[in-house]
Amino acid sequence: MTQLFPWLALSAGAAIAIQAGMNARLGVVLGNTMLGTSIAFAVACLASLLVLVLQRSELPGIGRVGSVPVYLWWGGVISAFGVGLLYFLIPRMGMGPMTSFALTGQIVLAVICSHFGWFDQPVRPINGTRLVGMVVLVAGVSLIYWEKT
Repeated sequence: MTQLFPWLALSAGAAIAIQAGMNARLGVVLGNTMLGTSIAFAVACLASLLVLVLQRSELPGIGRVGSVPVYLWWGGVISAFGVGLLYFLIPRMGMGPMTSFALTGQIVLAVICSHFGWFDQPVRPINGTRLVGMVVLVAGVSLIYWEKT
């Protein structure tokens, strides 16, 4: 099963690229990026709720919901900010450059989060190889989209 995970991750990445382009265009057509973002989140919420109902899994009690650390509830706010910003940038930068820079930011921060074990994630210390990889990643994306002014 774990051999399937990288393929699922690639599929998730492809889905994110497709939805980002579609939802950015929705904001352009509507003339308001945040309206497009809000509609995308509303539809995603409905789709998530449908899957939740179809799963028929047991939901946590109110005590468990109340025990969630406060900072975790901010994930939705950060998501709305990040996704809204992507939808704003795609029509201005293009999907390729925006996605490249966004993924670079995600990877660099993910390596830092893993190093410190933030959000109860497994700790994977930054070593020389990972550091070189991050530098090469940032340099590569910068070179690909370098334009002389």
